[in-house]
Amino acid sequence: MAGARQAVGAARRIVVKVGSSSLTTAAGGLDADRVDALVDVLAKVRGTAGEREIVLVSSGAIAAGLAPLGLTRRPKDLARQQAAASVGQGLLVARYTASFARYGVRVGQVLLTSYDMSRRSQHRNAARTLDKLLAMGAFPVVNENDTVATDEIRFGDNDRLAALVAHLVRADLLVLLSDIDGVYDGDPSRPGTARIAEVAGPADLAGIEIGSAGKAGVGTGGMVTKVEAARIAAAAGIPVVLTSTVRAADALTGQDTGTYFPPTGKRSTHRLLWLQHASAPQGALTLDDGAVRAVVEGRKSLLPAGIAAVEGEFGAGDPVELRDGTGRAVARGLVSFDAKEIPRLIGRSTRELARDLGPAYEREVVHRDDLVILHP
Repeated sequence: MAGARQAVGAARRIVVKVGSSSLTTAAGGLDADRVDALVDVLAKVRGTAGEREIVLVSSGAIAAGLAPLGLTRRPKDLARQQAAASVGQGLLVARYTASFARYGVRVGQVLLTSYDMSRRSQHRNAARTLDKLLAMGAFPVVNENDTVATDEIRFGDNDRLAALVAHLVRADLLVLLSDIDGVYDGDPSRPGTARIAEVAGPADLAGIEIGSAGKAGVGTGGMVTKVEAARIAAAAGIPVVLTSTVRAADALTGQDTGTYFPPTGKRSTHRLLWLQHASAPQGALTLDDGAVRAVVEGRKSLLPAGIAAVEGEFGAGDPVELRDGTGRAVARGLVSFDAKEIPRLIGRSTRELARDLGPAYEREVVHRDDLVILHP
């Protein structure tokens, strides 16, 4: 455990996520003192010459816009959430800009949607932008683009977004900050409960009930989303510390605080983590038994001959589920054809399609480079 914490303290590129409840009042609106306190920690850890690189994934846009719009709680309808985000996002980045200016550090805002990040070109552009901001000494502040995201293309919570950003920028560490100082073996407000220092796998949380969103009503997450985000990052080879915002300095310097999730998988060189965890399938393709074996066991591309049925309305480039004959989703991928084109391709070889429809049809329906296995 001590060695692991030393590695945390030595991490050079770090993604830090902070929740709405750590930045705002319960009634909505930014708490300038809380923002400044967090920035004080991040600026100190970053160092005067940027020896450690930090990307901040910050919630708070919708919460910051509540009070200015006369809203007492986070609205349930998407339109008012987007209106609050539109007002609050400007206030949030302005507050960070002013706070970091005390240290002579410029802030760069990066707004993302899962729709953008499941596309290869946008994924590359996001990675390039974040890398360049860090190289130029700016401090990237990332948030979901709530003003345009719809229910179908939302990340759903910034915890998961933070895990995916950590993968995107090849971070050495992910720190998830909230108003609770770690995962507990029961309700932390009750006597007798204890903090779980390390979670190396599902067995460490067996029988433990994980809480949902807090009482303030200004955020969307909770301990459930944080644990899931930690698992996503750990599976991608990134260690995670989950703790409270007031203990951020201790977490970033490798002290024994919060709950530590050691890496459980290997780092990936591609963006398929985004496809698996951030995309919303727009339709489904049912595969015959041979195609299921080729895709799942052989890691092959999906060809038209292996498709038995299609459902949904989607366009070329959209994510779709690949299902076996029982309806179970076995994979997810980015489709190369519109839904309306696929019925005439079903069961036919690419050579036959090229002869009858032209050379543009002599290609995979889902290329293996755009495909992730869900159930091996």
